[in-house]
Amino acid sequence: MTDYTAARPTEFSGGSDPTSELLTAVGRGDASAFERLYRETSSRLFGVCLRLLPERSEAEDVLQEVYATVWRKAGQFDASRASAITWLAMIARNKAIDRLRAAPSSLKRAPIELIDEIADSAPSPSAQVESADENERLRLCMEELDARRRQLIRTAFFDGATYEELAQRSGSPLGSIKSWIRRGLIQLRACLER
Repeated sequence: MTDYTAARPTEFSGGSDPTSELLTAVGRGDASAFERLYRETSSRLFGVCLRLLPERSEAEDVLQEVYATVWRKAGQFDASRASAITWLAMIARNKAIDRLRAAPSSLKRAPIELIDEIADSAPSPSAQVESADENERLRLCMEELDARRRQLIRTAFFDGATYEELAQRSGSPLGSIKSWIRRGLIQLRACLER
């Protein structure tokens, strides 16, 4: 079984994007950079595949296709057009959608009489507006946090980094990381409750 849990960028912050640098090296045919790129991005790309494909085995197959494509097309990556992770996620998304389209679907074969029984999973327009409002409120409240707390919370909750990983990346004590995140979440909650 392939391990999709390892992947976290090794740098906490800095001017250059390490994933872009790895992708550029892969474009030059660097196999060790490709291995490191896989370790650092596979869990996120596997998540993209799992969101679109109902079966884990299908998602694993598609992930393999994604990295075969990355190996062949890494030289086409242009950092001025998209971030490396966005470029990689788009490849994963497109491959997963291609797999969905190629697979026979029970819904595609359902009789037309059953159309009223098939639930529309898309959010309603009012739910979309409400979600957009909540996202904007969250964005504004995140901007009120100091830069360190904002970065730690984003990395912990959006990238899934553990406290230990954050401490290692930032070179700060584990207790300080926990305290900064806790205080940031308290400040965030207070802002969202206004």
